[in-house]
Amino acid sequence: MSDTTGVPDEAASGGTAPDRPTRIALVTDDHAGELLTLRRAAFVSEAQLYDDPNIPPLTQTLPELREDMARDDIVTVGAWEGHRLVGSIRVEVESSKATLGRLAVAPDQQGRGLGTTLMFAILDYLPDQVTEIWAFTGKDSKQNLALYTKHGYEAQYDEAAGQLTMTYLRRVLHAVDARNAAGGPAESPADGS
Repeated sequence: MSDTTGVPDEAASGGTAPDRPTRIALVTDDHAGELLTLRRAAFVSEAQLYDDPNIPPLTQTLPELREDMARDDIVTVGAWEGHRLVGSIRVEVESSKATLGRLAVAPDQQGRGLGTTLMFAILDYLPDQVTEIWAFTGKDSKQNLALYTKHGYEAQYDEAAGQLTMTYLRRVLHAVDARNAAGGPAESPADGS
């Protein structure tokens, strides 16, 4: 199981950027059904990688998703092209620590830098006291691990989760680093730069 979709970052390395501008905003309960659909589509490849159709992003129900989104310590940010939700990221905030999860990009939009855009866009939605961001993914999810390490996350430890082994990664935010990344939409691949 992974809590991140495989999102190659071709846009940052010279790949094709989206034709339309991407809008980043909080995902509200009004979009819960669309968010559930996006996550299910995006996580099919992870389920196939681990030969496990029962990973949480594929088994979560709409009421469970709505309950999760209503929590005060959860922030869910989405990427829209027009009216279509094409990407999302979920962050749980606990004091000075934020934990990324469920980074999802629609299968037909992968490889365009949306995962990277969402990873940096979430910084605008974190409380000032957050000093570190954690992420976790399956140890065999090579694309996910490469995406995180490319953007400053360092593997901290592995932990068994049932039959799977999860890798936990951490990125320590420095005030200048966090503000530069958060204020950097101009260098965001999804903005066509």
